[in-house]
Amino acid sequence: MKVLIADTIHTAAEPGRIVEADLTAAGATVIVRLAAGELLADAVLREAPDLVIVDMARPDRDGLEDIRHIARHDPRPIVMFVDHDDPAFMEAAIEAGVSSYNVVGASLPAIKPVVQAAVAMFRRYRQVESSLHKAETSLRERDLIDRAKAILIRQRGIGEPEAYRWLRRQAMEQSRKLAAVAADVVAADKNKGKRP
Repeated sequence: MKVLIADTIHTAAEPGRIVEADLTAAGATVIVRLAAGELLADAVLREAPDLVIVDMARPDRDGLEDIRHIARHDPRPIVMFVDHDDPAFMEAAIEAGVSSYNVVGASLPAIKPVVQAAVAMFRRYRQVESSLHKAETSLRERDLIDRAKAILIRQRGIGEPEAYRWLRRQAMEQSRKLAAVAADVVAADKNKGKRP
């Protein structure tokens, strides 16, 4: 597992609070750190880590924009550690795409269970998101097919079963999805209505 650490409080003398030995024990095989001044989204794009750890001295809302970008364009598990409790920031962080939000004060908790929980939560979220996307796509396709059938019924004076069979036959003959053929029927009817 490749881990990218964005640690806002480390210095040259002290490599931050994230203990790399604990990460190795948690399954990390490669650990890279965010370079000074580098945007987190750029580092994620370059390193393609399996897990991102953001360690903040203080809750920082500016950093959330980078996390939103990652969640939208290159989603992966993100663990965040902050020193101070801020419920509003916690909600904003989770909404931005943080998988695990941890208020740790002066000392970090055991990292392994935090990492495991973050990865599991991320996978579960992605499954739910994928299922929702499939359901939304199915509903859109069902709506297109219903609209196309209504148009065929009106234009050809046929019944609903015959309209459906016509759509299926066109889809088979053209080796296309039924919804794609239905979309063509709907678009053609719409364009026909625009002609002078």
